[in-house]
Amino acid sequence: MTVKPPSRKIPKQSRKQGRSSLGSATLAEHLRELRSRLIKSILAIIAFSVVGWVYYDELFTFLRAPIEDLLVESADTSRDVRLVLAGVTDPFVLRIKVSITAGLVLSSPVWIYQIWRFVTPGLHRNERRWAIAVTMVSVPLFLSGVALAYVVLPIALQVLLGFTPEGVANYVPVDRYLTFFLRVALVFGIGFLAPAVFLFLNLSGVVSGRQMLGWWRIIILVTLIFGAVASPTGDPVNLLVLTVPMLALIFIVIGLALLNDMRRRKSGIAKA
Repeated sequence: MTVKPPSRKIPKQSRKQGRSSLGSATLAEHLRELRSRLIKSILAIIAFSVVGWVYYDELFTFLRAPIEDLLVESADTSRDVRLVLAGVTDPFVLRIKVSITAGLVLSSPVWIYQIWRFVTPGLHRNERRWAIAVTMVSVPLFLSGVALAYVVLPIALQVLLGFTPEGVANYVPVDRYLTFFLRVALVFGIGFLAPAVFLFLNLSGVVSGRQMLGWWRIIILVTLIFGAVASPTGDPVNLLVLTVPMLALIFIVIGLALLNDMRRRKSGIAKA
């Protein structure tokens, strides 16, 4: 007859400490993962910023184009509009800003992908598959928003500088012009990512198309508020230029979500 040794009971405090250390280890892993993704994104931005530094003259010509018509027009009339550099170090700082701007835009596929890679470990396998598709859609949407901002900017500049009193010159510091351009481009780009978020929520099964359709009043209101705040001038023309494409894309995504819901229902019936 064998005698079983007495079982050792782990004190409650020790079990709590074990769970606590496990939780802290998990948190540490998440922080390491976040650090890794941030480092990769920053390295990509730096790499493309170097490209922007090399092609600085071509990029500055490209960025200067939205205000070029106003500069040419002012040379033929009494209106005086000029881009100026006020400080001794401003040309060097301007080159850095143009390079970083190019780095942010050109590296967008990399840092959007890194955001996805940070989110997907907490998703199920089917959700990860859809996340890849949404990421592939997000990059063109972001770049489309930036391109639309580039098209809208000349209209915004024409409206804003049109308030200049007669006999007063517009000496626009280049760094302020570039900051204004970057803000508008990023706002348009981020605004165009909203449809991708809706698409991901539906494909991952979080929200149904019918639920999103029921939010149509809130969607329109929030989009109009966002457009009013983000629009460079706030006038109705620029407001519509930003909000109409956003609303169109969002409701196209809602239509796709409704079709996806129908596919899921049919699939469920077929399995039954």
